[in-house]
Amino acid sequence: MSTKSIKIFLVEDDLSFGSVLKSYLEINDYSVEWIDDGKHALEHFRKGFFNICILDIMLPHVDGFTIANEIRKINTEVPIIFLTAKKMKEDVLKGYGVGGDDYITKPFDTDILLAKIKAILSRRDFQSETKDIYEIGKFIFNSKLRTLTIGGDEKKLSPKEAQLLELLVVNANALINREMALKKIWGSDDYFTARSMDVYITKLRKLLSVDPDLNIKNIHGAGFQLIVRED
Repeated sequence: MSTKSIKIFLVEDDLSFGSVLKSYLEINDYSVEWIDDGKHALEHFRKGFFNICILDIMLPHVDGFTIANEIRKINTEVPIIFLTAKKMKEDVLKGYGVGGDDYITKPFDTDILLAKIKAILSRRDFQSETKDIYEIGKFIFNSKLRTLTIGGDEKKLSPKEAQLLELLVVNANALINREMALKKIWGSDDYFTARSMDVYITKLRKLLSVDPDLNIKNIHGAGFQLIVRED
């Protein structure tokens, strides 16, 4: 996706900072709609199509978390980056809880913001290439129905098992970063979600073990890798 076709929804009440940030993003060929008051944000969001949202948390009238929560009711997929003056643990967890994709703390290097935008959009572009039916070794995986079938044996997967398996299958033989997987599927990267993902990985590994050409490998300190051996 060319940056020229990417539209950013920016909500920032600091007029000086908002103006500079809008100009900087436009210099880098992004299209930006900037709203400086939280109470007008949803009205403008509903009228347009946006590829990514950048929301300040501390806003007059309606805060960034509330706006993000309402955006998620309208659009479950659009990425959201929060801008915050202080990165409190509670705020981070709350942001991921309402569907945020990333945080950036003020003041920040604008090049870092650009890098985050590009990374998030590249992941979303990759995810858009997913499909309903996958062949994994001797298995047939239906991501829409959440079924994993080998021969006449069909297993029903939970929503998160299916999401995790699809992420592994689409990236077969490549490393899946733990933090990325946790944020994408669980919405946050913390001790409890990490333990939950480990449980699902163990379940999937057991299901796939029926086919000796398949294995989910732990890469210590980095993530997971679905090994698919081919003849």
